[in-house]
Amino acid sequence: MSRSCELTGKGVQSGNNVSHANNKTKRKFLPNLCSVTLISDALGQRYRLRVSAAALRSVEHRGGLDAFLLKADETELSMRARLLRRQIVKKTAEAVAA
Repeated sequence: MSRSCELTGKGVQSGNNVSHANNKTKRKFLPNLCSVTLISDALGQRYRLRVSAAALRSVEHRGGLDAFLLKADETELSMRARLLRRQIVKKTAEAVAA
């Protein structure tokens, strides 16, 4: 399981620990990942995703998983989230046509 957010693509960053004597050693900054279950209103199902805390706040701010995925750029989504996005787009297009 990779250490990256499935919705925003936020991943591990690298940097330095800097001591008082200004010695530098390499370190990693890990994203704050949470396993959450998000509900899709359009599909009527629950989806378990590994999401960063910041992405979870963005999902809530935009009004749910469907709104977040429809507004998100496909390049930064995981493969599973892209599939989910395509299903939501197809379902909403069917609802508009009907």
